[in-house]
Amino acid sequence: MEEVTRTVLTEEILKRLDLETLCSVACVSTMLHSAVVSGVLPSLSSLDLSILSLDDETLNRVLHGCVGLRTLTVNCLRLDAAAIGRVLGPHLRELHLLRCSLLSSSVLTSIGQSCPNLRVLTLELADQDSPLLFQANLAQLLSGCLYLESLQLKVRGVLVDATTFQSIRFFLPETVKVLRLQPVLESEAILLMNRFKVTGNFLSRTNYSAPLSLSPLFSLQSLSLVLDLISDRLIIAITGSLPQLVTLDLEDCPEKEPFPQNDLTDTGLQSLGCCQRLTSLSLVRTSCDRKISFKRINDMGIFLLSEACKGLESVRLGGFPKVSDAGFASLLHSCRNLKKFEVQGAFLLSDLAFHDITGASCSLQEVRLSSCPLITSEAVKKVALCSNLEVLNLGGCRSISDSCLQSVSSLRKLTCLNLMGADVTDGGLFALSKADVPITRLSLRGCKRVSDRGISFLLKSDGTMSKTLSTLDLGHMSGITDRTVSTISLFCKELTELCLRSCFYVTDYSIETLGTRRRNPGGGKQLRKLDVHNCVSLSAGALRWLSKPSFPGLHWLGLGQTRLAGRKDVVTARVSGERPWLTLCFDGCEFGCYDGWEFHTHLHR
Repeated sequence: MEEVTRTVLTEEILKRLDLETLCSVACVSTMLHSAVVSGVLPSLSSLDLSILSLDDETLNRVLHGCVGLRTLTVNCLRLDAAAIGRVLGPHLRELHLLRCSLLSSSVLTSIGQSCPNLRVLTLELADQDSPLLFQANLAQLLSGCLYLESLQLKVRGVLVDATTFQSIRFFLPETVKVLRLQPVLESEAILLMNRFKVTGNFLSRTNYSAPLSLSPLFSLQSLSLVLDLISDRLIIAITGSLPQLVTLDLEDCPEKEPFPQNDLTDTGLQSLGCCQRLTSLSLVRTSCDRKISFKRINDMGIFLLSEACKGLESVRLGGFPKVSDAGFASLLHSCRNLKKFEVQGAFLLSDLAFHDITGASCSLQEVRLSSCPLITSEAVKKVALCSNLEVLNLGGCRSISDSCLQSVSSLRKLTCLNLMGADVTDGGLFALSKADVPITRLSLRGCKRVSDRGISFLLKSDGTMSKTLSTLDLGHMSGITDRTVSTISLFCKELTELCLRSCFYVTDYSIETLGTRRRNPGGGKQLRKLDVHNCVSLSAGALRWLSKPSFPGLHWLGLGQTRLAGRKDVVTARVSGERPWLTLCFDGCEFGCYDGWEFHTHLHR
């Protein structure tokens, strides 16, 4: 009977739980511990440890019983080369090593030697070696993993130069379908494209150290590069070498204004028509002061693009200040299967671009219009006619008002809504509160006319918001006080991420309320990330609520510019021994410290 109970427990209940819950369950009793260790872990073929930055000892304990793993994702923030070496092996088909702040490029050689059957590799590496040593280690990886289908390398460090990814030109397996590199210089990227140069029905290995040989065409379908410059030369090299490309994602951040002959122009956009299978396109230029942009692209360039690439299903454009409604509307009307439409910093984009959206494709599922100052509620009402919409990002569109929220409330599939900086009020949130909209991520950051009353409307009503919300951003809202936090703690059962940065009236009471909510009946899920940066009303006494047993599931906490930051050493010393997995950030970062592995204020045991 006990064996039957254990089998039912394992098959019907435990195998449906995530790792964090399994660890908690295993601590309850000897029987549950045995069921997890001998029944659940050996049956896992895939394991994702990206949420927790585990130490070596904990990682060994978790992986000890996982004998059948083929896919593994690890947060390597606190792991050294020896720890990573113990998780490698020929059994792995997919390996994702994230936030490798302590690892050198020698890990590339280790992977090449230990994982010959690898199909997918993602590696976020902090470059600690010379470019020549990195090249050599990368060559060892590529020579050992001959069956790679997806390679994603993100390297951070001052030693990155034009030759960093040179080995890829010479040793990249022809099985690779997905390639993502960050960062890479335009000149090196063009040389890499020459590796893919098509001659007739065969591929000619130009600049290759081995004797010239003919082989089948490379199967590369997805290319993503973060560069110093996007130019016509680069785009033409890509389209001429990879006509079968399905996904192209290019981002640059020039340090100075490019010369006209070296920049992206209409000619480069028109050449994208060579890629007849292209369904996803992202072209983004970022600049700290927004003065450096694609100044040589206007409506004509976008017209040419929309005519050449009518099969696009996803478009993401950033840094095109000279493109107006006519250009953007041409994409909406020409690309009949468009599902994702994102525009960043388009200062000439207005409501007119969406005037006849019902006459265009209404298959849109994601619309992101970030920092587009001419967009108003009228555009949102038009977009809301797309009933399949799941994501609506209007961050930085300050002319959005209450009048469109009734239309938004009709979107039955909407899961993500960003109203950052919008001119909405408590009354507008009341209109939204009655909706049957399954929003899981909501940002009201900088909505200065929203107060405790509006959040109370939103969460205490008969709508579904309080039952589905998992991430909530209330940063820079002067009308938010402890009353809102009490409402959140009581009604938001699914909430795991909360931002309260620069909410000046949030006090120690809020920290106590959030820290103890899981211990209250019906307390809901555990908070994983909490941002109270610049909450100036917090006192040093709030430290007591950061100790056990409060906040049992917290992984990241932003404390910059608070009184607790003034006692940084005391806070770190007190918390680190009890919570080895918790990251404290005193530097004002967003959730998770930007991309998750900034080199500061991480707790190490």
